[in-house]
Parts: sequence; C-alpha cells; structure tokens
Amino acid sequence: MRKPVRVLIVDDSALIRQLLTTLLSADPEIEVVGTADDPFVARERIKALNPDVITLDVEMPHMDGITFLRKIMTLRPMPVIMISTLTQAGADITLEALEIGAVDFIAKPSTDAAHALAALAGELQAKVKAAARTKIATRAAMAPAPMRKSARPVRPNGKIVAIGASTGGVEALKVVLMNLPADCPPIVITQHMPPRFTAAFAQRLNRECPMTVTEAADRDVIEPGHVYIAPGSHHLQVVKAGTEYRCALDDGAAVSGHRPSVDVLFRSMARVVGRNGIGVILTGMGKDGADGMLDMRKAGAVTIGQDEASSLIYGMPHVAFERGGVMRQCSLNQVADAILDAYEGKFDSQAAHRVAQAV
Repeated sequence: MRKPVRVLIVDDSALIRQLLTTLLSADPEIEVVGTADDPFVARERIKALNPDVITLDVEMPHMDGITFLRKIMTLRPMPVIMISTLTQAGADITLEALEIGAVDFIAKPSTDAAHALAALAGELQAKVKAAARTKIATRAAMAPAPMRKSARPVRPNGKIVAIGASTGGVEALKVVLMNLPADCPPIVITQHMPPRFTAAFAQRLNRECPMTVTEAADRDVIEPGHVYIAPGSHHLQVVKAGTEYRCALDDGAAVSGHRPSVDVLFRSMARVVGRNGIGVILTGMGKDGADGMLDMRKAGAVTIGQDEASSLIYGMPHVAFERGGVMRQCSLNQVADAILDAYEGKFDSQAAHRVAQAV
C-alpha cells in the first residue's frame, strides 16, 4: 500500500486547525503529522516532521502567508496549498501565491468558514493528494515566462483557439500567452477557478501579456488579439450569430464536476466551430475536457495536449490523450508555437482529417 500523504497544517485559528485536521484525517490516504499557529513554529515543524504537503493560511500573524511561502520556495521547495478567502483581496493574494510556487488553493468565504470548509472536504482531500504527486522542480521551471522575442505575424482566418486547464493552469496559461504575439488568434479559456478569482486572473494576465485579456461577458464578440476567460460562476460556450462568433455564458449545473467546465467549452467548439477549431488541454487534476476534446477531434479540429514532463499534474491531458482526443502532445514551452502552426495550417490537414475519420 502507498504510504499516507504527510500534511502539516499552518493556520492561526485553532478552530480551522482542528477542522482541517479532522477533514484530512478522515481520508486513510492522508496523515496530519502536525499543526502550527504561525510561520515561526511552522518553520521548526517542517524541519522536524518533513511533511509531504503544507496547507497555509494566507493571513498569518508575525509573518504573512505570502512572505512565508517565498521563504519555503527559496529554502526548501515543497507542495503548498493556500487556504484563502473568497474576496477580491484574497483572490489577488492567492494568484500571487500561485505565481510564487503554491500548487493549489482552497477558497473559503469570509463568514462561516468552518461550515464552508466542511462542505469542501472531498475537494480538499483530493487537492492534498494531488499536491503530493506534483513535480515542484517542473513548477519552478515554469516561471517566469519569457516574452516572445520575435513574434510570428498572425492574419485572421476564422479559426478560434479553446484552452482548458485546472491545477497548475494559472502559471501554465501565462507561459502560453506570453509566448504568443499581441495579434494572437482569438482565444477562449476555461480555467477551474471560483468567482472573483477569474476576474482578478484576467486582470493580472491583461497587465502582463501582450494581448487583451478579459473575463468573458455574455454576447462578447470573439476577436483576434483577444483572450476571454470563463467567469468562475458560469460555463463558457462559443456560439455563432450571423458571421460572428460570440461568447455565451450559462450558470447551469456543474458538468464533469465543474462550473466552468472545459467539456462544455470544447463541446461547443465541436458543434459550432468544427474544423476551424484548435483545442488545447493543459495541466490539471481529473478528467474534465477529455470527452469534449475528443468531440473536437472528431469534428476535424486540431487538438494539442501538454505532455507529462512539463505538466504540474498530468491528469486532464493524460485522460484526453488516453481517450484519443489529443493529436499532438508537446511541452508547455512548445504549446504557443503548436497553436500558431495549427492556426497557419502547417499541421497536416489531410492527416488530421484521416485521424478524425478514424476516431
């Protein structure tokens, strides 16, 4: 049997420490080896207990969680899951934490956090176990993303790029977008993330990337040089209105365990965009997007998957590949060029058609 994942809980609230201990210990594959109420105590317990994963509160006494995370990633890199609040400030800090090196996060409301965390027990357990399997060296190598030095000119041709990502996607998406030119193909993205966080994420990417990045709004026209991020509370689909492609938002039930769901986005691409679609699936836990990517491939789209070596968590790309949805696998640093190759028609279209017929 596999050894349990050893977890250290770092939080200044005794109630939250006890609750997280109870929730995580309920999973036989997880062992809570200790807790700490501030970063100084945590530092000593990391040395003494050698945990596999740390859960870290964003707001801590004596030393804030971000400062402590920087020290961990500099002195002793290890998987860290941030416990943050569902506020704008919490979103901004959490995105900074992911950029520094945190693997993932759990968002709790600012009120009645204990009850909310109990409802998230399954998600928390899954994220802790996934974090223990991540490649921290891979995560460190992903950032900072270099700006593309010589951009390939992009001429509008009616094609649309759809990207799906989950755990590790915040930084992976930045790497991809930073390596695309300002006049990039039109791009729609579903990244698993709660409300408020997607708006902050879009704003952060818009400041740092060469193209225009926004949180998608219903009926937005999908244009070249623009990237549209699915809001955390809604599925994003691509629809056609006359000669234009537009964003359509849907607050229906979760699909493949998520809202927004990558499967919902990819299936809309298969139905509406067909052979003019380019699908990309990046790092993430679970299988969301695998069936939708297969639909895209059957519809004649070019489909690209991140490879195992460069994925923080080779879950979603792996399932998509195993189910036959991925035509081409490549490392994260090659994804932008693969997108441009597909956009320019350099991917062998006859081979793509033969593959689509065979799937």
